[in-house]
Amino acid sequence: MPMQPDKRLAFFQGFLREPQQVGSVIPSSRFLERRLVNISAAHQASTVVELGPGTGGTTRALLRALPASARLLAIEIDPHFASMLREEIQDPRLTVECASAADIGTLLARHQLPAPESVVSGIPFSTMPARIGKSILRAVRGSLAFGGRFVAYQFRDRVAVLGREILGEPEVDVELLNVPPMRVYCWRKAQH
Repeated sequence: MPMQPDKRLAFFQGFLREPQQVGSVIPSSRFLERRLVNISAAHQASTVVELGPGTGGTTRALLRALPASARLLAIEIDPHFASMLREEIQDPRLTVECASAADIGTLLARHQLPAPESVVSGIPFSTMPARIGKSILRAVRGSLAFGGRFVAYQFRDRVAVLGREILGEPEVDVELLNVPPMRVYCWRKAQH
């Protein structure tokens, strides 16, 4: 289902309101959403966390892919976007929290969710201070299930630079059918 014009406008307004917190002026394309679903292996996950869902395009794609018994925790720092997600996506598998991505561990515990098999992130690491980016990456690493995946889609390579120190070397893919084209980074947590 294509994004409605009012959601594109809301996304653009969010970018104007907080440009450091919104990674693009327009939402992700359906091609990027499909790639994220595939790389995150959402179809076989029982718990997924989405960091920075914005207006919910990727959230909807993840929900379409997730098993009926799975749970999706969406962590959005922008109160307007968080409220919009709560109102517009009525799916019992979805929990929306207005919080920092660095609070992932606390939020999983609050909702009695197990370690996620996948964390998908669209938050713009290139516009945040390195210490905050590293704090988020450490929190993601600490929360992931063994064998779990951290998937980050970014225009710039800042997440890869920060992530190498904390998570190791990522697998990198590129989605050209998106404006702008996006790099998709994937780290896998060791099985032990």
